[in-house]
Amino acid sequence: MTENEHDAGQAGHKAVALVLGATGGVGGAVAAKLLANGYSVRAMHRNAAANAVKSTEYDWVDGDAMNRDEVMKAAAGVDLIVHAVNPPGYRNWGKLVLPMIDNTIAAAEASGARILMPGNVYNFGPETFGSISEDSPQNPLTVKGKIRVALEARLEAATRRGTQVILVRAGDFFGPGAGGSWFAQAVVKPGAPVKAITNPADPGVGHQWAYLPDVAETMVRLVARADELPSFSRFHMEGVWDHDGRQMGNAIRRVTGRAELPIKRFPWWALRLAQPFVPVFRELLEMRYLWQRELHMRNDRLVAFLGAEPRTPIDQAVRETLIGLGCLDEQANPGSAGNLALSAG
Repeated sequence: MTENEHDAGQAGHKAVALVLGATGGVGGAVAAKLLANGYSVRAMHRNAAANAVKSTEYDWVDGDAMNRDEVMKAAAGVDLIVHAVNPPGYRNWGKLVLPMIDNTIAAAEASGARILMPGNVYNFGPETFGSISEDSPQNPLTVKGKIRVALEARLEAATRRGTQVILVRAGDFFGPGAGGSWFAQAVVKPGAPVKAITNPADPGVGHQWAYLPDVAETMVRLVARADELPSFSRFHMEGVWDHDGRQMGNAIRRVTGRAELPIKRFPWWALRLAQPFVPVFRELLEMRYLWQRELHMRNDRLVAFLGAEPRTPIDQAVRETLIGLGCLDEQANPGSAGNLALSAG
């Protein structure tokens, strides 16, 4: 029996988690991990019936994260709310992000549930880059960064009113289900064998990645020991630290068995030219600084508490990601390129 199941048994019921964003990458990964750890998973979606046909293991309920009454109804009687919902792509953050977290907070306060949420690096400005701890100053220069700071401030205020919050910050997601990620949208082309690798980073600039199953495992392990944590807990994951911006490309080459795959620069210039006509390109360009400066979140606090950070070997993680994106056959020999000596060139 897991600690979660034990705690739920003490209360006389099976622990129930409401997952907002269960069809997304991190929400889906956390929902699956919670289910495997003895939780009953309630998933809210605007089209619950269609998802119930595809994922019968969850209790699907209708609702929109922007509708407070629907969120509160969905959260009735739950022990945990996973807030893993975001506007699609980079659009409409200013109008959607804060109202959605306000609705989750209201639902948690009404039901007495904990809040579990994935975070990111947007909170931090250039003065903290290089090596960042959970308590580093938050002085973002971007609109999205300022929204993230405001979001966390609202969560922290909720903890002073009695709601426990666990926030796990991680790098750029990749993995099965991360279809909207930089990996899926820029590094490779989904739905076809890899013919080229694109690197959004400037030459030699390191980048931090986070494999979704490892993120989910980390979050669920923290929830299992939530009673040992303060009311507001922030943790950083190191994830996959690509120290020179070449390691992800090298892993793709090894996994595909194609050492000759070209690694190309991302065409930021094209986004700059097209941004007057394509609003989302302006949003992407605002975040370019994350590929121009080395930003490395330290995981000391996480390791001190859990003993170790869950880590999947990079080649295995890349292989599962490429299979999930339709870029690699499941029967491909995972060791076919194991001994290649590669560089990004």
